[in-house]
Amino acid sequence: MLEILMAGGWAIVPILVCSAIALAIVLERFWSLRRKVVAPPELGDQVREWARTRRLDPEHIRELAASSPLGELLAAALSVRYRSREVIKERVEDAGRHVIHQLERFLNTLGTIALIGPLLGLLGTVIGMIRMFFAVMVSGVGDPMKMAGGIGEALICTAAGLLVAIPAYIFHRYFRGRVNDLAIEMEKQVIALVDELGAQSEPIARAAV
Repeated sequence: MLEILMAGGWAIVPILVCSAIALAIVLERFWSLRRKVVAPPELGDQVREWARTRRLDPEHIRELAASSPLGELLAAALSVRYRSREVIKERVEDAGRHVIHQLERFLNTLGTIALIGPLLGLLGTVIGMIRMFFAVMVSGVGDPMKMAGGIGEALICTAAGLLVAIPAYIFHRYFRGRVNDLAIEMEKQVIALVDELGAQSEPIARAAV
């Protein structure tokens, strides 16, 4: 395997670097986008119970915000729970943009690797063909080994570029879908909390009237 990679010439080096970066991103995103880390299933019910029992002191809210991305959104809603529903939604949307940005971290890099992988392979192909033509110019067509070296370099770089780009593209699409699923789940939990806060504020509003 090492001999095959070395036969790809120096053009194989950026492809190997891209493969290492892509592998690191995939492993990191699998670890960071676990559902129990991003949106713990029991957290929404727990926070709504806090709201019902009025156990919403600042320390609770700070711990909630630091616990998970879902906790950060719920804490954003709770921090303005005495304001109107429109203000709560605006605060959650502001926090949501930050949370989604964090969930999509490194995905642009992974998408870029999926895009440039075949281009790097094509670059290696072109370099291999150029080497082959120079070998023909210098030695003529009587030395098939030099021609074979250029062709081999071209094919190895092409294959390596595709082997990096195809998995990178698949995982890029997978993680995009996973982020969307998690965002929808978090949105449901936030809406449920906002509804709970609205239900609690209605008796207070009627009493004030």
